[in-house]
Amino acid sequence: MRNYLLSMLFILASMLETGCVIPIYATARDERSRQLIYVSEGLRHIPRIWERTWNLDLPDFATPYRTHGGVI
Repeated sequence: MRNYLLSMLFILASMLETGCVIPIYATARDERSRQLIYVSEGLRHIPRIWERTWNLDLPDFATPYRTHGGVI
């Protein structure tokens, strides 16, 4: 039983090292490049989504000079 588990673990580890069994992208060059451009176009928008999530894209209302905050 122990040898069986160790051999299965070895086979699993060797499969992970060789790569994916099912390829993610097509094998044709033109189709693969189109797919990669499409994926990278989607990843390009991540910083804008991050800014919207944390409200970093809103205008800054802080004054550049110090105010005293009381009634003058």
